[in-house]
Order: sequence, then structure tokens, then C-alpha cells
Amino acid sequence: MFVAMVAVAALPLVASAAAAKPLKVVVLGDSLSAGYGLPAGAAFPERLQIALRAKGIEVDIANAGVSGDTSSGGLGRLDWSVPDGTDAVILELGANDALRGLDPDLTRKALGEIIKRLQARHIAVLLSGMRAPPNYGADYAARFDAIYPDLAKRYGVPLDPFFLDGVAAEASLNQADGMHPTAAGVDRIVARILPTVEAFLGGVGAARQ
Repeated sequence: MFVAMVAVAALPLVASAAAAKPLKVVVLGDSLSAGYGLPAGAAFPERLQIALRAKGIEVDIANAGVSGDTSSGGLGRLDWSVPDGTDAVILELGANDALRGLDPDLTRKALGEIIKRLQARHIAVLLSGMRAPPNYGADYAARFDAIYPDLAKRYGVPLDPFFLDGVAAEASLNQADGMHPTAAGVDRIVARILPTVEAFLGGVGAARQ
């Protein structure tokens, strides 16, 4: 009986320890999140982890960004980029699809398949959107830009409408190529997206308990 009483008394401690276990998050993306041209520790996943921990949110964020990757490339490496035990994925892909003028239907199909496969593994997804450059014309931009809100609605995932919002076209926040954010640009992205990620991870943590 004493052993049983000790075991019962220990249950809240076990539950508390489980609740305190850091959420495992993967940022699946391209050079924008990989940290292209930035010093060590300045990439988006690392800076986001610091910001979240400063607010008391325990997370371990893995950087699965690959420079030059397209949405189809992300799909092809999905299984090894997002290991078992992952709680959530921030999906940041599509910029290279747009830069290369790839058919938006291909981008839509690849991103949709990524989301479906992650959901089948019970991994939560936050979709971060991208916008097409103006040089491919209004029709292409309309088809491409619609991908992200459409997929978010179809699969019931939260949406960050535009990863580079507040940074794109701001010379002081971009590197010399005009496309990749500086360290200050990354910090601007983190500050903007932080409330969205907080709400997202709050739901993930509640579902895990």
C-alpha cells in the first residue's frame, strides 16, 4: 500500500516534468531561414529560439533550411529533415519556386503534400507565406500568392502571410543581393512573427499534455 501511495503521489511530478519538456520544432525552409550570408547564431531558427526562451517558452528549434531549395526539394528531404519526435514544423518554402518562375501548381502540390505528410505523423504545421516577384506579371503573382492562404484553409493550419513582411525591399535590412535579410532583418522577422509562433506553440503544448 505504501508503494502504491508513493506511486500515486509521484504522478503529478511526472506530469509536470512532461509538461516542462521543451517542444521540438523544425524550421523547414530555404536560404531565408537557413541563414545565408549571416554569422553563426544569426539565422532565423536560432534567433527565434532565443526570443521564445526569453518569454519562458521552452523550445528546441532545429534549422532545416537548405539554400536554393524549392518546395519540391523540401518534400524530397522531408523524412530526414523532420525526425521522429518533432512536435511542430514552421514551413518556409516557395521563394525559389517564385524566383525561377516555376508553375504555381507544382508549388501548391508540393507544399500540400508536405503538410499532409506532417499531419499524418501528428506534427503541427505553421505555414509561412511568400510572394511572387513582380517581373513575372500580375497573373503569375495572383496564382502564386494565393497558394498559401488556400492551403492554410484547406488543411486547417495557421498562416503567417508573408515571411519577409517588413523586410522585403528595405535596403538597410537586406544583404547586398537585395534578397537575403541581414542579422537586423532576421531580428525584424522574429519580432513580427513572434506573437503568431507563440499562439501556435501554445496550442501545440496544450495538445501534448
